[in-house]
Amino acid sequence: MNNLKRRFFDYLISLGLDENLAKYINAFVLLLGLLIIIFLIDFIIKKIILQAFTQLSTRTKTNFDDLLITNKVPRNIAHIIPFIIALEFIPDIFVDFPDFEIMIEKGLQVFAIILILWVVRSLLNTLKDYLKTLPRLKDKPIDSYIQVFMIFAWTVGVFSAIAIMTGIPFINFITGMGAISAVILLVFKDTILGFVASIQVAINDMVRIGDWITFEKYGADGDVIEINLATVKVQNFDKTITTIPPYALISDSFKNWRGMTTSDGRRIKRALLIKQDGVKYLSNEDVEELKKIQLITSYLEHRQADIDTYNSSNEVDKSLLLNGRNLTNLGVFRKYIDSYLNNHSAVNKDMMIMARQLAPTTQGIPLEIYAFSSDKRWANYEYIMSDIFDHLIAALPYFGLEIFELPSNSSFNSK
Repeated sequence: MNNLKRRFFDYLISLGLDENLAKYINAFVLLLGLLIIIFLIDFIIKKIILQAFTQLSTRTKTNFDDLLITNKVPRNIAHIIPFIIALEFIPDIFVDFPDFEIMIEKGLQVFAIILILWVVRSLLNTLKDYLKTLPRLKDKPIDSYIQVFMIFAWTVGVFSAIAIMTGIPFINFITGMGAISAVILLVFKDTILGFVASIQVAINDMVRIGDWITFEKYGADGDVIEINLATVKVQNFDKTITTIPPYALISDSFKNWRGMTTSDGRRIKRALLIKQDGVKYLSNEDVEELKKIQLITSYLEHRQADIDTYNSSNEVDKSLLLNGRNLTNLGVFRKYIDSYLNNHSAVNKDMMIMARQLAPTTQGIPLEIYAFSSDKRWANYEYIMSDIFDHLIAALPYFGLEIFELPSNSSFNSK
């Protein structure tokens, strides 16, 4: 390089050019030649490395090498050799311009930091994408940890670049940064809170990617699709996206439906409001009529036999139904609900099944159905629950019962 540089310079002098002008033209031509060589070498090495990685990825079973290519790791690595060549020959090109040489070398050193950060970022993104393909890690907040490493790397890189440009040793520069640490903490407050929250969320297994959560404070009701340092993204069921600060998952209360999705059933908990004036004792004729309902035929026969035996042995005066033991239409209806649920194909028989009477209200007597559907998918769950209540509402008149309903305009129309 020295011989070429001197020879071209001497040639310019021989043409009668001024020495200073010859130095500028010499430096410009040599720099242009170096740039062309660097771009050619970069292009060739990039092709070679990319081809090598592509062939390697076709021969291996793991998809890690495929992800390396997707995240441009080979392309970023290919820039290293041309950079080394540039760093080696720049001093020879600008030997006649020492001040400019120092500035160019500092610029190259800063570029070296940026190149290292590119390589580190592409490697971390590859690692992130690979870890997300592992079944036991795909629901963990991998993005948060990668972002923390990248923030640390960029911070060190920026400080190193400033130290190079100012000529201050890196250790001295970092020591001096302690004076403005309070400002740094203030600037990165949300990042620090997000990082701490991400760790606590992961350790306590509070939220995973794919969980259905309900967070009323932020209007979120849907599936978690991303967890990173800055936000937790929730795709609501109307396909809108809600963002939640990670630390809100720790400081505020929210509902995670994962327990339901991992259980054997989804809870059905809804009440029918029964008009109180329809509740009555059943006469023998009423019982005989209800025996036609096959689900409770056996129950009524055994129950009525027990009641008759008790009333006879105690010489109960049955001229008044209130005396002795009796069946009520509401009680028989509760038994019918229990039998119906136990015979319903979509109800999980291994979990709680109950029809219970709650405290009377001004709207009537709440008769609550408490059971679990075997199918936990939302659309199917709603269909199953609607099917159950469709049937029960239609069955009420057979027991002499009515649903409470506020009067409408048609209620006051004269017939």
